[in-house]
Amino acid sequence: MNSYDIIKRPIITEKSMQVLTDREGNEIRRYTFEVPKTVNKLEIKYAVEEVFGVKVAKVNTMNYAGKLKRMGRYEGRRPSWKKAIVTLTADSKSIEFFDM
Repeated sequence: MNSYDIIKRPIITEKSMQVLTDREGNEIRRYTFEVPKTVNKLEIKYAVEEVFGVKVAKVNTMNYAGKLKRMGRYEGRRPSWKKAIVTLTADSKSIEFFDM
């Protein structure tokens, strides 16, 4: 699995954009991505460093279970997924994709 397969898509929501700054307004370089359920933190770190050319300080991951959905009498389930929050080092450049 190459680096571009590990990072499926960035997650751009209000909450993920709020973690880019702290309470005092200082910039924290923390970005959120959807990743495959099978990868670990080291693989996510190396993939982000290779794709975006930045230095990663730490990676936090969360597993999300797929929600149960119904269509009439039939039940189905949305796919489960994994979210990775990547914190960059202070001397690293920011990822331009997230800049507004």
